[in-house]
Amino acid sequence: MDALAERGGRPGPGRWGWLAAGVWLFYLNQPFEEIIHREGTTRVLGLVTLALFGLSYLGFFGWIRWVGIGPQGMPTWQRLAYLGGMLALSLLLLPSAGQQALTCLVYISAVAMMALDLRIAIGVVALLLGGVELAMRVVPGWTDNGSFGFAIFLGALAVFGMRRAIQRSIELTAARKDMAELAVQEERNRFARDLHDILGHSLTVITVKAELAGKLIEANPERAAAEVADVESLARAALADVRAAVAGYRELSLAGELVSARAALQAAEIKADLPTTVDEVPEENRELFAWVVREGVTNVVRHSGAKRCTIRITAAQIEVLDDGKGPTPGGRTSGHGLIGLRERADQADAYVQVGEAPGGGFRLAVKVGL
Repeated sequence: MDALAERGGRPGPGRWGWLAAGVWLFYLNQPFEEIIHREGTTRVLGLVTLALFGLSYLGFFGWIRWVGIGPQGMPTWQRLAYLGGMLALSLLLLPSAGQQALTCLVYISAVAMMALDLRIAIGVVALLLGGVELAMRVVPGWTDNGSFGFAIFLGALAVFGMRRAIQRSIELTAARKDMAELAVQEERNRFARDLHDILGHSLTVITVKAELAGKLIEANPERAAAEVADVESLARAALADVRAAVAGYRELSLAGELVSARAALQAAEIKADLPTTVDEVPEENRELFAWVVREGVTNVVRHSGAKRCTIRITAAQIEVLDDGKGPTPGGRTSGHGLIGLRERADQADAYVQVGEAPGGGFRLAVKVGL
């Protein structure tokens, strides 16, 4: 109970918890009726003691709200001491209330079941129950009708049920909190992954085109101007992609990525062998394949040193191959882009393959349907 209260961030009962608990003080009318028929000092002391007992019962709920019900708020020995004080008040009622003073033990058992560790609470309730049954059999003039023992048992059982309900509520609240935190973390990872893929591709192409424009300034100014215009267009497109990613609604187009890939490869002076249609690719596979094109072509332009890049697409598989220097241990086969691509493939029930292409070079393939 304490651990769950700490985890759920609930220090104790609500502001009006004492009022809900106070309703049950109605049953103190039994010892009250017995006391009111007494005379003199006995009646006065009995009424004062009964009032103190009622205040101690209500005061418990105010106490745990003030200091907290967790292990750092109210140690077990303090709870037991508090229950001991309530028991002492119950015993002080015996001269004025007689057997009806045993009604107070029902409240003590309820508080014990709420405030103590379950094993300790059961022990306290068992001691109270045994003491009541023994007292009604040995004290002269007391009636052994079993009503007090049954009331103690029933009260403890009712509080135990309420305690279990509170535990389930705290567990549910904690689980929802954990799920919300996981969802936020997953969304952060998704956004970081998408941002890496967007900017990694766009900035790579911009860099290549800027280098090409720098080389062509003197030899071919018109071509250099065209490349600079392309750089500006790519920068604007990258900015639009980032804004769309922040808005959370950006989707990739496979046909659009193939067009961008062709432009990037041509700017890097890599011969592009790309498909001219994507009609055979099912709609549910196109976004994943678009990410494969983006990541694969980015790696070809940035790392491969290739002269030729080939992309092959079927309904269930896409391959990006180049004739460059091939995979290197610990290199791009484990980069952030490929990690993100594997995560997307896992979500689509697909499998990512990286390795050496037939005849040399690098091969990136994704196949849908494990």
